[in-house]
Amino acid sequence: MQEQAEGHQMSINNSPEHILVVDDDDEIRNLLARYLTQQGYRCSVASDRREYEGQILKEKPDLIVLDVMLPDGSGLDICRNLQTSGSPVPVILLTALKEDVDRIIGLELGADDYLGKPFNPRELTARIKAVLRRSTRVQAADQGPFSFYFADISVDPEQRRVARVSGEVIELTGAEFDLLHVFLERPGRLLSRDQLLDLTQGRGRDPLDRSIDVLMSRIRRKLGETDDGPIFKTVRNGGYQLTVPVKLLPGD
Repeated sequence: MQEQAEGHQMSINNSPEHILVVDDDDEIRNLLARYLTQQGYRCSVASDRREYEGQILKEKPDLIVLDVMLPDGSGLDICRNLQTSGSPVPVILLTALKEDVDRIIGLELGADDYLGKPFNPRELTARIKAVLRRSTRVQAADQGPFSFYFADISVDPEQRRVARVSGEVIELTGAEFDLLHVFLERPGRLLSRDQLLDLTQGRGRDPLDRSIDVLMSRIRRKLGETDDGPIFKTVRNGGYQLTVPVKLLPGD
């Protein structure tokens, strides 16, 4: 889907097409190349870091699906190099389910998302769409200051200011703002508690850790969420989802 500008709303184009898949597993590469092509993307593949570097020289992709473990290097090194060079190309890491350290380091190095193996290609495609949409928002934001708008609330990420259309300021703590910002960059996506901890605090979840639930309760109360006007959806054993439409508006 594409979000269209209405009135003075900033235009957001979310239809980039070229996906580069970097994975040494022939079956995964071939599967993803076929599936992503069927979904309307143009897909290139690389089996190792050397082939990846050759592909990058030919054409910059719109998104990289990157395996952490490569036969001639680490996907984390590629993330680090992209971050150091200031490249805006978003990255989704593919990790083994138990590679907690790798996925956290990957996020710290600038990866936009991660998915544990084995995975469903449909889920990866959903992640790709979300990351591309978010990346386009960031590119639009480079045009100048911007604010998120949802329900009757505006959020200025630069000033870290949350206010209603009426002008009433909503006071959030730093942790509450960071969590809300994660949802605004990923509208409509179901986020698990593990993912929310990774994205806000750079750590995995302790089974007894209820900090995300506590923060969500506070955010909902402060935003004035009601049963008749829900903003978030709680999915049992799944996590949380921001369900209201989010617009990107130019700042003052």
